[in-house]
Amino acid sequence: MLSAAAVALRAGARRTVRRLPGKTRAIPVAASLRRQRPFSTSATRKTDLTTRGMIVQTLSSVGSKREVQQYLSLFTSVSSQRFAVIKVGGAILTDYLDELCSSLAFLYTVGLYPVIVHGAGPQLNSLLEQAGVEPQFEEGIRVTDVKTLRVARDLFMRENLKLVNKLEEKGVHAQPLTIGMFRAEYLNKEKWGLVGKVTGVNKQAIETAISNGYLPILTSMAETDDGQILNVNADVAAAELARALEPLKVVYLSEKGGLFDAAGQKISAINLDEEFDHLMSQEWVKYGTRLKIKEIKELLDTLPRATSVAIIHPGDLQKELFTDSGAGTLIRRGSKLLSATSLSEFEDLDALKSVLVRDREGPDAKETVDKYLEYLNENDFKAYYDGDMNALAIVLPAKDGRQATLATLTITKSGWLTNVADNIFTVLKKEHPSLVWTVKEDDENLGWFFDKADGSITRDGDVMFWYGIDNGDEIMRLMKDFTLNGRAMLGDSNLESRLHRAAKTGSKPFAQQTRSYSTLARRPVVSAPAFGLNTGRGYVTQTNPNPPIGKKNASKEGPARVALIGARGYTGQELVRLLDSHPNMDLRHVSSRELAGQKLEGYNKSEVIYESLSPDDVRDMEKRGDIDCWVMALPNGVCKPFVEAVYEGRKGSNHKSVIVDLSADYRFDNSWTYGLPELVQRNNIADATQIANPGCYATAAQLGIAPLVEHLGGMPHIFGVSGYSGAGTKPSPKNDVDNLTNNLIPYSLTGHIHEREVSSQLGAQVAFIPHVAVWFRGIHHTISIPLKQSMTSRDIRQIYQDRYAGEKLVKVVGEAPLVKNISGKHGVEIGGFEVDKTGKRVVVCATIDNLLKGAATQCLQNMNLALGYAEYEGIPIM
Repeated sequence: MLSAAAVALRAGARRTVRRLPGKTRAIPVAASLRRQRPFSTSATRKTDLTTRGMIVQTLSSVGSKREVQQYLSLFTSVSSQRFAVIKVGGAILTDYLDELCSSLAFLYTVGLYPVIVHGAGPQLNSLLEQAGVEPQFEEGIRVTDVKTLRVARDLFMRENLKLVNKLEEKGVHAQPLTIGMFRAEYLNKEKWGLVGKVTGVNKQAIETAISNGYLPILTSMAETDDGQILNVNADVAAAELARALEPLKVVYLSEKGGLFDAAGQKISAINLDEEFDHLMSQEWVKYGTRLKIKEIKELLDTLPRATSVAIIHPGDLQKELFTDSGAGTLIRRGSKLLSATSLSEFEDLDALKSVLVRDREGPDAKETVDKYLEYLNENDFKAYYDGDMNALAIVLPAKDGRQATLATLTITKSGWLTNVADNIFTVLKKEHPSLVWTVKEDDENLGWFFDKADGSITRDGDVMFWYGIDNGDEIMRLMKDFTLNGRAMLGDSNLESRLHRAAKTGSKPFAQQTRSYSTLARRPVVSAPAFGLNTGRGYVTQTNPNPPIGKKNASKEGPARVALIGARGYTGQELVRLLDSHPNMDLRHVSSRELAGQKLEGYNKSEVIYESLSPDDVRDMEKRGDIDCWVMALPNGVCKPFVEAVYEGRKGSNHKSVIVDLSADYRFDNSWTYGLPELVQRNNIADATQIANPGCYATAAQLGIAPLVEHLGGMPHIFGVSGYSGAGTKPSPKNDVDNLTNNLIPYSLTGHIHEREVSSQLGAQVAFIPHVAVWFRGIHHTISIPLKQSMTSRDIRQIYQDRYAGEKLVKVVGEAPLVKNISGKHGVEIGGFEVDKTGKRVVVCATIDNLLKGAATQCLQNMNLALGYAEYEGIPIM
């Protein structure tokens, strides 16, 4: 049996972390499908090969195999009608019918049967206008007279049939259920006319449809006991349907794809028990947002705690249902939390012991917990838990130079099911500005921890994570202690190790207290708060223990030695900052003629003084084997003498360093390796000794076009806008803020070097029109791409998701990405995917920080690969 903490890790997470129930082992997809109820003989579809193909497609486009397996297991653990109720608005049927039906076809293929109820409000407004009837609303409810009802009834029948027929085209058996599904009485006949208040749901008809292999498709029309048809709001119908079926999920499909906060950012998740009152007090929660949250709370208060509501775009339905991160806004009840700062505050100490023991293994588990409680009785701590003790977190506060430590996090199956863990971590974030914890390097959910941390470092099978530590010196101290002491430090200061040892020997486990970065729970899990957190992965430090001989000389101990030629510019400064936190590279020399003799700022590992290195100096250093990697951060057309000096120094020497050139001088030289790891074979970069680092515009443009090269029906046109840091530090009109204010400067309108670079690398001619704007850093591309055959937006987005699955520095998003969201980040965001009416032209948008992934970060990727380290070593992942 898995421990609760191990189960918790298997459960997955989202940005504010949704969780599956604990203590359910992940099972193969095929096995999960076999455990579903058998299909009725009336269902004629074939499920074996189709199912396999659809699952493979989903695994590569929306989430990991683990995620899909677990969610399939969860959704098939209840009767079919209790999987999900999905409310489809009229606008979705008009604008997103194909995307909706593709998503429903996937669910149907894997044996999941959502209950669909749809409206047709926008269509009804249009028809009434054509008929000369002016729609009337009272308190937001449509006043329905006989003429309006007649138009609405006919419209609902047509829209229902349209949806059913479209599903049948995709191989989905769907059954229209338009009459007799909702019993109702008049809401207020005098005020609203023929508008109904639902009093009952015909569950039997729904269950019969599903048992016969059909998706039930309902309209939001109801009947009175005497047969009068009444109009019912589709949201109201969906809520009453949910109350009757008690599904795991209630899904409201929305063109916007979720709820948004005051800053216009999509809200990932809301835990109502903890956040409802706070939300209702916020000025930005008003009008439709306020009403929607209030209505959903009223609905969830009447449903089991396992039920959650999702507001999602139809194109993201699979991602919302089958991935930890989700895609829209998830709303759940959550749970109220209690806290304690002393053992006496716990009502039942035996219950606390039982909670702590349930995650322990071995015969001395109780003794270990007793020692732990002795420690807590004598030291400061704060515990967070729910009333039923389904979740418990214990934090040891910052003290004596030690960062606050998450020492315990244990969650039961019920705790995960009711999302108590999310609430706990929301509180942790509020009360503990910084926190440190460790997990095992081989943990199957290690990537999830990277998502929740601001930084991390790996040593001897353990990973230390942290968030909220902004002081560079403190981060360096944490990393240094962890790296140098490794397991020894985790031995003497590891809470669990000392408790275990003390339980066996009877000694005091904390006689020589030092900083503790560990957790009592074997696999602690934490999550991000529901609002306002912009988390990113930490510093990935998984190092190749056997670097290639001849690059990083395996006979030499210590980090790779780096020389930076041209460190004055913005890119050089960013690279210095990255090298400062890299555990396996040392910056030994920086060359700048203007700054010679001055101290290099921003590098804290050692004191480095600017030099004015000549090509002769470079030749002699290479000949002596002083440097493992030369980085040329010089303007175009300047670095050739230094590169040739390295060539000269290699003659007659066994040493052969790596050269990474950031200029455009060697990007068209076939003897150099083009260093764009996401599009170039990484083995080629790993084997290279001379690497041409791609341009910033060119990197974003290539990543934005590459997945569609085989589908091109003409020349892509790239409208690119860069911040003025791309113009360098030398004064010019393109980096003059006064000149740029209220302005946009086009330049090099044809024949820009990046136009040639992109065309050369993609093997397809592109047009590139660059501009410079008043912001400092970041590039936005709007790329118009002609297609040789008609494609849908969803098809194209899936191509991109497939192509970049597993790429840690490429993020495929739904909406067009924004420059302000990529500034300071180390990857590329690609989105938009707007297709014109012909289906033969798509507009794709891409953003990149020109100084990071556009230059310094990509340089470090190439250095890592060529020097034998893990590609993302020292890079904070997106």
